[in-house]
Amino acid sequence: MRRYLIAVALALAATPAPAAEDVSTLLKRQTQELFDAVSAGDAGVWDRYLDADAVVADENGVVTDKKDTVAQVTPLPTGISGTITVTDWHAHIHGGVAVTSFVSDEHEDFHGQKLHALYLTTTTWLQEPDGWKVAGQQTLALQQDPPALQLPAATLDGYVGRYRAAPDLVYEIARTGDALSGGTVGGKAAPLAAELRDVLFAPGQPRTRKIFMRDATGRVTGFVSRREGRDVVWTKIF
Repeated sequence: MRRYLIAVALALAATPAPAAEDVSTLLKRQTQELFDAVSAGDAGVWDRYLDADAVVADENGVVTDKKDTVAQVTPLPTGISGTITVTDWHAHIHGGVAVTSFVSDEHEDFHGQKLHALYLTTTTWLQEPDGWKVAGQQTLALQQDPPALQLPAATLDGYVGRYRAAPDLVYEIARTGDALSGGTVGGKAAPLAAELRDVLFAPGQPRTRKIFMRDATGRVTGFVSRREGRDVVWTKIF
């Protein structure tokens, strides 16, 4: 029996201990827990992982402390459900401080309609006696191209021409078949697509819209280039 116990002890000693979860993996798991808690309305997870002095800025630019952040985590209203998956994970560890960035891939069922949104988040974590805690977090909504529609040829023709924003700044729109393209004169033209009649966008640049203006006869007189609610006015010259 004594030899057996010695053999067991030696075998256990020779067996390597399970590898500790590395910091990046740990923080990704905790981050996913936070977003699972949003879907579940479980405020306790946020209370556990936020530092007492945490500062959180959401995608709408609203900044909250720990108390107000935790208070916002409530069960979703009836008719709304969804999931948030942490993707594109990056972590940079500096001793007891870690900075992570990732994309939150959100799929939502809104009263039977399927919605999809993407958010880019940067989080600063602190290693504290009771584990890693969120000290600061900022989220940005990643804008995506809207659905495009095909406009009648006559409508497309109305946009074709040159537009001036300043004496040295002229933009030209051209039509090739059913497609429009545009660019500053002397520069490179890029495709344009229609979100709605008189609302165009450049695929891959969803922050900006070209909203066209018409006179009393319906003739296009120019457009405003709108970004973040601010306009640059372009007047049609021919």
